Amino acid sequence: MGSSSPITTTFVLYLVAMIGIGGAAWRHTHNLSDYILGGRRLGPFVTALSAGASDMSGWLLMGLPGAIFATGLTEAWIGVGLAVGAWVNWYLVAARLRVYTELTHDALTLPDYFTYRFEDPTRLLRVLAAAVILFFFTIYCASGMVAGARLFQQAFTLDYGTALWASAAATIAYVFVGGFLAVSWTDTVQAALMIFALLLAPAMVLVELGGIPAAFAEVAKLDDRYINAFGGSTAIGVVSLLAWGLGYMGQPHILARFMAASEPEGMASARRIGMTWMVLCLSGAIAAGFFGIAYFARHPDLAAPVTQNREAVFMTLAMTLFQPWLAGLALAAILAAIMSTLSCQLLVCSSALTEDLYRAFIRPGASQRELVWFGRAMVLAVAALAMGIASDPESRVLGLVGYAWAGFGAAFGPVVLLSVTWPRMTRHGALAGMLVGAITVVLWHHGPWFGLPSGPVAGLYELVPGFLAASLAICFVSRMDRQPSATIETSFHTMRARLN
Repeated sequence: MGSSSPITTTFVLYLVAMIGIGGAAWRHTHNLSDYILGGRRLGPFVTALSAGASDMSGWLLMGLPGAIFATGLTEAWIGVGLAVGAWVNWYLVAARLRVYTELTHDALTLPDYFTYRFEDPTRLLRVLAAAVILFFFTIYCASGMVAGARLFQQAFTLDYGTALWASAAATIAYVFVGGFLAVSWTDTVQAALMIFALLLAPAMVLVELGGIPAAFAEVAKLDDRYINAFGGSTAIGVVSLLAWGLGYMGQPHILARFMAASEPEGMASARRIGMTWMVLCLSGAIAAGFFGIAYFARHPDLAAPVTQNREAVFMTLAMTLFQPWLAGLALAAILAAIMSTLSCQLLVCSSALTEDLYRAFIRPGASQRELVWFGRAMVLAVAALAMGIASDPESRVLGLVGYAWAGFGAAFGPVVLLSVTWPRMTRHGALAGMLVGAITVVLWHHGPWFGLPSGPVAGLYELVPGFLAASLAICFVSRMDRQPSATIETSFHTMRARLN
């Protein structure tokens, strides 16, 4: 592909625009609150699209279509679980967390919130939460690095190492400069690109195949299990796919969008916008993977990239079916999905290192300028570590995302959900839930490392036992513990009153 091609030009223009937005956000970043949460100034529209774009990473345009392409509609249960989980998160957590973080010393991060919500003088909650964030987000960031490298590798015929450096540099640039505002503003642009590409690609495939009935018939001819949502899947497999939705309440990069909203009253509007966007994007990703089965069966001469790596199915469809300028936009949409989530993850890791470790334990009197620059340095440090994990070209995007998603969902999900809905929850209950959730996921996923079976229930996603075990630990320990203080109960009831 020549450097003067329309695809390259579109791609470069997109990158320049994102870095330009980062430069504009620089002028509005004056202190750590601006860098971490944008000064809590996000309106409903930006909150909704930023939460959606930060959630739907490269797996939406690479991992999910690839999974559907490989096994058929049975993998679509992931989309159902995610849609239900996201709605519950918006409905039960969003507004409550926004108000509660403001009441608890204007908390900027989840560890901050846990510390003040449960009046933790030992700061064990802060340290444990920061450690969970750094461990699982480094893996999550690596998944974004892998997805970005695959995109640059195929779009520009680069070797994997060069592609990894190029894709990482594109994201790091605007996060380093503009912080949270840059991430949120670019997320809005990126969300628009993503929905455009995800609706256009399957529509173009259907035109080529002759419509939906013809496409279904073509897929059924290959293997009727492709069109059966239960084909080739056990009950445990379906439960595991649906269980992805449990993870939403524990994802720090999504919860940060709720914390940054300007007013809790706008959450209902944000929920409607965000859920509409999400359902359309998930439907487009599933359709692209499913109809891609029929398209490449009809055009085996074009299937080489997909045969080598199934996660390239959407990318290959775009480059095959679209004229060059549109193909450039579609590839930019894939990069948008990758950058939107990776940028949020880098920023949350930076926030944990800066607010919850550096300022809390090392430099309590640090100036705002020092904290902002330390945060920028931590973006570079976490990115370097994630690149090390992503250096293996055999890494699978969906596998890395699944592990990190389960870790956060189990360690933080029950703690966040119960902290905003159950006043009886205590500090010891939160510690127990966080520890039990994280340890269950790690042992379930890496059983053989510890001389244990890998997943005692074969095929069950580690988020299921992790979430259940953490919830039981919180309830049991909190019930055995003494009553929360009057201050905690007062702040909880104040939060409820603000929402009524």
